[in-house]
Amino acid sequence: MGKIVLRLDRVMVEKKISLNELAGRVGISNVNLSKIKNNRVTAIRFSTLAALCKELQCSPGDILGYEEETPE
Repeated sequence: MGKIVLRLDRVMVEKKISLNELAGRVGISNVNLSKIKNNRVTAIRFSTLAALCKELQCSPGDILGYEEETPE
């Protein structure tokens, strides 16, 4: 089975926005945004995803990706 990966870190670099600035604009804590940025969450609210997309002027597909897991 594959997995969903978050690419928020890449989008933030492309848009040249810091973690602190984005957290303030979106209205979530730096700690929670850092977890999202570093792909350390198992779920994300649609409202949070929508707020991130609005501030970064991107679509959910720019932040979310799908990767096949390689068999060992």
